[in-house]
This record gives sequence, structure tokens and C-alpha cells, in this order.
Amino acid sequence: MSEPTVPEPSLLIVEDDPGLRRQYRWAFPGRTVLVAGDRDQAIDQARRARPEVAIIDLGLPPDPDGISEGLAILDALFRELPAIKVIVATGNGRRENALLAIGRGAHDFFEKPVDIEILRIIVDRAFRLAALERENRRLSNMVGPSPLPRVIAGSETMLKTCRTIEKLAPATAPVLLLGESGTGKEILARALHDLGPRADGPFIAINCGAIPEPLLESELFGHEKGAFTGAIKQTPGRIELAQGGTLFLDEIGDLPLALQVKLLRFLQEGVIERVGGRRPIPIDARIVSATHQDLDGLVAAGRFRLDLLFRLNIVSVRIPPLRERGGDAVLLARFFLRRFAQDQNRQGLAFSEAAIAALMRHGWPGNVRELENRVRRAVIMAEGQQIEAADLDLADGALAPLPDLRSARREAEREAVQLALARADGSMVAAAKLLGISRPTLYALIDSLGLSDDVRADRAADAADPSGPDEP
Repeated sequence: MSEPTVPEPSLLIVEDDPGLRRQYRWAFPGRTVLVAGDRDQAIDQARRARPEVAIIDLGLPPDPDGISEGLAILDALFRELPAIKVIVATGNGRRENALLAIGRGAHDFFEKPVDIEILRIIVDRAFRLAALERENRRLSNMVGPSPLPRVIAGSETMLKTCRTIEKLAPATAPVLLLGESGTGKEILARALHDLGPRADGPFIAINCGAIPEPLLESELFGHEKGAFTGAIKQTPGRIELAQGGTLFLDEIGDLPLALQVKLLRFLQEGVIERVGGRRPIPIDARIVSATHQDLDGLVAAGRFRLDLLFRLNIVSVRIPPLRERGGDAVLLARFFLRRFAQDQNRQGLAFSEAAIAALMRHGWPGNVRELENRVRRAVIMAEGQQIEAADLDLADGALAPLPDLRSARREAEREAVQLALARADGSMVAAAKLLGISRPTLYALIDSLGLSDDVRADRAADAADPSGPDEP
């Protein structure tokens, strides 16, 4: 059974001029255009189709020389659809009327006579903003919180990872977390500890790549008094401190080969010896390790022991990078914004449309850590109440992928025909003349582009219109 199709967001046009209504009907390719001539029709269309964008002529009967009826329709639409983006049309030189409408919530305005190309840009921008806001509402209203403490996630890929962590938490087997730098491996390791039977025990973490090799053995296994110069007292290592809890070995791929042998013995026998010691010390701790490296590649290169990999990799969990987590970048950005805005006493800060788009486009090579740092910077750098893409040090735009040549040519022909029909007010003779082709050629082109139904609908509307069509 095929999945139900999602209707395209529609555009509502409230205009009492029949000629302009016909022109508008052809001016927005790819949009579902709804027309209304008065307030009742506009409200009926809003309730039935729930359009995301509307164009309203402010000068409508019974006040064609004023703006009272246009503003009344504007207010009525907002009562029905609070998130609708309304673009108002005003007479030439009456910009103060448009500004009054914007003060009451209108998104943008244009002046008559209509410039179709400019109007299309305004409408496309309104649809993009509506889509962004719709996605943000979806992410903000996700059903159910993240299943793990301190983990913010809404994407299915990350939620699946969280559910896997939940399943593994009650077990005692070693877990290997695989993921790029900045994906939150330590947070998931803590979740394994907090949700497991050892939650009351210690959680001890050590980054195997952050400690110089001469000191790493002592850090891991501890040392006896006098074991080396400066060893003035007996000191337990991280493994010993994790007794009864969890030991998290971050960046395990950086562990030197000599220490891999000692770690392997601990995993096999459950005992360690401090540096300079002779007495084996039994240790009961769960082992969770993590790396951003390809351990199989390190084994092939002779830099990691295969037997140690087998011991650590009883169960492995891949943590998806931020670029694969759908809208999680925006969810996380809003979380960090609330935190840093409170720290900086800058409550009320919000992301602009361009900033949200930039967050969704960016590839996030540094993952959640990079996102956190960029939001922290933006809270400091933002000059007004809105955070812009530049405050995040992100580009405003991105190049769209090129379509194939055949699709591009077909789309160009479709737009040219629709614009010609709009400028010709639906007249086939005039449209063919504008395109520099014969009328039979235009009919054939309309058929090939799949516009025949639209033309018939337009002609039917013309026939029902008291003003009548331009062409017999």
C-alpha cells in the first residue's frame, strides 16, 4: 500500500480584482493557489486548506479606498492561523498603510502595480520561513523526552542509540563506544553507569591520549612508595579507584602497546599490580571504552593488539555524528542558548531565520562540542536580541545542487509559459506572442509540460467571471 501524500503548502490570495486573480493563479509555479474575493471566502479557505502564506489587498470592499476591510481580514486570518505569513498589497505611495499592517503582524508588503518577479521572491521567502518555523515547532514538541539523562535528542538515529544504551546498562559486559570526536561518548558512558546496577559506585574516566606515556602507567595502575623518583607515597591508580563502579577508557586507540599488555591481563584475570608492587590486587569494575579511530585499521598496522580488541569489543555502539541526526542541531542549539544566555544575563535572545537555516545546513565536523562552542560565542557576540549566522561564525548561504540539464530545461520552459500566461492575463494569443512561438506550438508545449488541467481550470474560472476572458 502506498503512503499517503502530504499536500503542498498552499498560498491564499485575497483580491477583488478578477484580472489580478487570474494573473496570480499563473504567477506561482509549484504552489497550490487559493483565491478569495472577500472576508467570508478568505476565512472559509483558511479553515478548509490552512494555507501557510497569504497575500491580502488592503483596499477591499466595502472600503476600497481605505484599509479597514484589509486589516479586518488580516486580524481574522491570524485568529484562525496564528503562524500564517501574510503579505499585504497597497497602492503606490501608500507605504504608511503597509507599515501599519506590519505593525499588526504582517510578514511583508509590496506596492501596486504588481511586479511578478519581485512578488515571487517575497512569497518564496515567506514559505521558507514558514517551513523553518514548522520544523522548529515539530522539534520542540517532540513526543516524549530523551530516554537518557543529559542527552538531548529527537532524531530517530540518536534515539535508537539511546535505546541501545538502555538495553546494555544492566549488563556487566565491556562496551566499546565508537564515534567521532565531540559526539558525546563520555555522556553515554555515564548513562551506562547511571542506569546500571553499579550506579552507587564510582565512575572513573581517563583519556588515554591526554596523559604523557611515561605517566600513563602510574595513572592507570597506581604506584608504590619509592617505585620511582618522586613517588613519596603509595597511590592507587584509576583502575583501582573504579572498584565497584565503572572505568571509562576514552581514546583507547591511543594506549601504548606496552600498556595494552597490562590492560589485557586485567581484563582476563581481574587483577592489577601497582608500579613497583608485587601483590596482585583484585578489581571488580565494569569497563567502557571509546575511540574515534578505526581499531581494525590499527590492528592491521600493528599498533593495537587484536586480543585486546576482542576483550573490549564484546558489544560496540556506534554514536552518529551530528550531521546524521536530523534536526538535533537546532534542538541542542536552543538548549545551549538557554544555558549560556542565563549565564551571561542575556535572557530573551533567539535565533534568527538565517541563523536557524545556517545551523541546519552546517556539516558540524566538530559535532556537539563544536555546536556548544559556537553558541557560547554567539551569545557573547550578538548585538541585538537575535543571534545571526555571523554571530555563530557560519555562512549565510550555501550552493544548491545543480539539477540535470533536461530537468533544468523543462523547469525553465514551465516557468516561461506560466509567466507569459500571467502577463498575458490568460490570453493564449498574447502569451504565444510574448514567447515568440505560434499558438499551436504553445498548446503543444502546455500539453507536454502537464499544464493542460491548469489552463482548463483557468478558462472555466474566466467563463464564470462577469468580466469575461480576454480571448474567445
